[in-house]
Amino acid sequence: MLIESQDELQELCDHIRSSGLVAFDTEFVSDAGYRAELGLLQFATAERVVAVDPLAVESLRPWWDVMADDSTTVIVHGGQAEVRFCIQQGQCVPRRVVDIQIAEGLRGRSFPLAYGAIVERVLGTQVSSHQTRSNWLRRPLSEDQLRYALDDVSYIPEVWSRQRAWLEKEGRLTWAEAEFDRMCNDVAADEQQEPWVRLSGLPRLSRRELATAMSLARWRDSVARIRDRSPRRILRDDLLMDLARRRPTTEQQVLATRDLNRPDYRRLISEILDAVAEAAAIAEDALPRRIPRTEESGSDEQTVARLLALAVANRCAEMELAQALVGTNRDLLDVVRTLRGKGDTSHVKMLNGWRGEVFGDLLEKVVSGRIWFSVAPPQASVPLIFEERAQ
Repeated sequence: MLIESQDELQELCDHIRSSGLVAFDTEFVSDAGYRAELGLLQFATAERVVAVDPLAVESLRPWWDVMADDSTTVIVHGGQAEVRFCIQQGQCVPRRVVDIQIAEGLRGRSFPLAYGAIVERVLGTQVSSHQTRSNWLRRPLSEDQLRYALDDVSYIPEVWSRQRAWLEKEGRLTWAEAEFDRMCNDVAADEQQEPWVRLSGLPRLSRRELATAMSLARWRDSVARIRDRSPRRILRDDLLMDLARRRPTTEQQVLATRDLNRPDYRRLISEILDAVAEAAAIAEDALPRRIPRTEESGSDEQTVARLLALAVANRCAEMELAQALVGTNRDLLDVVRTLRGKGDTSHVKMLNGWRGEVFGDLLEKVVSGRIWFSVAPPQASVPLIFEERAQ
């Protein structure tokens, strides 16, 4: 079923609220404009599996209100995009999201797994993926597209039902809930970032150059928003950084960089110069502070971090956990630096929450030299044996 009217959407949202639990998925085009554009929304409750055409209904507000309430559980797969749409279009952060991709990472050693792989692993059912490159903004949608889109959501409730039962039995349901919240909060934090944050090479800039890069990035983002284009299609990152370092004051100085001679860039020269001039007018004592370079890890820290990675991998093998979900090499370097410096551990991801419960004591003992390890026998379920030294 395809919903194309506001009244039908409102009735669906009323049904979802009464159900208390719904699977949710989207199809979208991510490279068409300033932001990803929704092409279809799919929903599955115990009674209904339907799609909503966002190009036909007047407003998706009723759905975003449901997604953000505290009484409806919304189940997704790899749901960063769905959470982002809710934040961008509904101006609210979802309250009760479940992600079956994260849940599966807490039940096995593979993460992230595609939707079809999870459905096959949990339910033993194969799902088609032949419409993954469809243009979801083109109308009318074909029967094949709709069938694929509804398959993308129809198995999610049963998958979560089985995952939830397993997680609760194994004492990991609270772990999963913490990770679902972390995912939503991470997306919300990402949405609040300034447009210059992801530029590469910022720590190498002087304070004045940094102010210029910030000004150019904000200008670029404003133009991209107005034109509904990706910011990098307005001005490439490398060209923006080149302008920030050179801080041109004339058209000829702007054009000194060869690639800026392109017609679409030449049309923006006066605006570029205005952005540079805006940064040049900032008083010296009002300039932003230089961005500190990421502390380079020494070879000894890297060596210890690699040893910690072995310990984490071994514990993950013991507990059937996905190491990619547990932490990264950067997280382990954070552990090494904090424990060696006896700093505050409250900010260290691997030493807090369920990770701290599972790995904290092991990591602390490895760093302090109280653990030794050896290669496990061939028939063992794990590759290494870690044992505490006798005092």
